[in-house]
Amino acid sequence: MTVNNVLVMENVVKKFGQGHTEVTALKGIDFSVSPGEFVSIIGPSGSGKSTFLTIAGGLQSLTSGKIEINGQDYSHMSEKARSRARFKNIGFILQTSNLIPFLKVREQFEFIERLTRQKNEDKIKNLLESLDIWDLREKYPKSLSGGERQRVAIARSLFNNPSLILADEPTASLDSNHAFEVAKLLAKEAHGLQKAIVMVTHDERMTQWCDRIYQMSDGVLSQVK
Repeated sequence: MTVNNVLVMENVVKKFGQGHTEVTALKGIDFSVSPGEFVSIIGPSGSGKSTFLTIAGGLQSLTSGKIEINGQDYSHMSEKARSRARFKNIGFILQTSNLIPFLKVREQFEFIERLTRQKNEDKIKNLLESLDIWDLREKYPKSLSGGERQRVAIARSLFNNPSLILADEPTASLDSNHAFEVAKLLAKEAHGLQKAIVMVTHDERMTQWCDRIYQMSDGVLSQVK
């Protein structure tokens, strides 16, 4: 591993089932991403993209191989230790913004502050302003457009200042204009804030702002750009 890499995966294998039902979802994955890089993983449904992301984010355990995030070996951590490390190091952006429906935009971040027992009103304001959603702070998710909800979700993923952001089909539920807006925004955050961002997508139009592009096919990852 080089010191600049945020995420490193070495010969990662993930299998599901046993015996005649066994399926190998990831087949010897080698992958790394550095600060300031926006990388996409493309491929059809069922190719292993989502499994790749959940393994990379420590949401599932791997069958064999090695994963390091900021030099810390995630491969054989207990779930409790992995959960603590995830919260500190990784931000997730999902296809659905996954905002808490009964909390206003501002309250989404105040809820995280209560969980972490840290309060920083200036950080919330600066983050929302940087994503042009400060004026939405008193609105509930149901009153926001799809693109606005995803911008709030991006802000939330950045709130703990993680070094790695994993985005799972973040534009899938958006129209083309909002989808392009979100993809460009992720590129801006990666390059401007020196975040390592990995985006899984089936929509190859979203990759035009990426620094590198990989193709997932039947559990095998290969670089195409």
